[in-house]
Amino acid sequence: MLSRNDIKRVKSLQQKKFRDEYGLFVAEGYRLVDQILAGSFEIVELYHTEKFTTNQKIDANLIAISESEMSRISGLATPSPILAVVKYPAYPMNADPARELVLALDTVQDPGNMGTIIRLADWFGVNHVVCSHGCADAFAPKTIQATMGAIANVKVHYVDLTEWLANQKGCPVYGAFMDGENIYSMEKKQTGIIIMGNEGNGISKTVERFISHRIHIPSFAMGREKVESLNVAMATAIVLSEFKGHSTL
Repeated sequence: MLSRNDIKRVKSLQQKKFRDEYGLFVAEGYRLVDQILAGSFEIVELYHTEKFTTNQKIDANLIAISESEMSRISGLATPSPILAVVKYPAYPMNADPARELVLALDTVQDPGNMGTIIRLADWFGVNHVVCSHGCADAFAPKTIQATMGAIANVKVHYVDLTEWLANQKGCPVYGAFMDGENIYSMEKKQTGIIIMGNEGNGISKTVERFISHRIHIPSFAMGREKVESLNVAMATAIVLSEFKGHSTL
C-alpha cells in the first residue's frame, strides 16, 4: 500500500520544480517503459497494477499497487497499468557538429512538438538535440509520452543557445525560414547544425545571425490558398528526411 508521502512525491513529479529538485521524471505505459529499460536510464521505482513482462533486465524497485492507487499517482486521464520513476540522465555535452548532424531548437515551447521532434531525431539517427532555455522541458510528462521512448536514445541538452552557437566554428548552420533556399534542390551536408524555431515566431534575431544557410520548404499547393506555415514538428520531419536522405560528405 502506498503511503501518503509516496503518492505526494510521485504526483509532484508532474511539476518541473520537483523534477529538478529530486532529479526524477515519470514515464507511463508498457511500450514507453520498455524502451527506457532498453536504454541507459536508471529506473528507481516501477509501479504496476498487473504483472509486467519484458525482455529487459529490471534493477528497479518493483511495487505492486491497486488501480485506485495508480489513479492517484498517474498523470494520464486513463492511467496505464505501469508507471516508472526514472533518474535524470547524466551525459556530457559532447555534441560535435563538425563530425555529425546536430539538431538545435530555438524556443520550441509545445511539449507535444518537443516530444515528437525528439522521436524524429531518434528515427533519423540524430544523437543530440540542443535546446535553448526557453524550450519545453524534455522530461515533462507530456513530452516524455510524445517521445514514445526515443528520449532513451537521444541526448537532449539545454544551453544558452547563442553562446553555444558562437563557439561552433567552421561548420554549416542551417535555419528554416519562409524565404530560404529550396530544401529539395540545395546542397546538403551530413555534418553541421539544423536550427528549428519557435511555433509562432520562428527563429529569433539573436540566433538568426549565426545561420550560414537559410533553408525553405516550398509549398506545392498551386491554384488554391495554402496554409501559412507548417507545424514545427512536421517541418523538422521533412528537413531531417532531406538531409539524411540526400546529403553529401
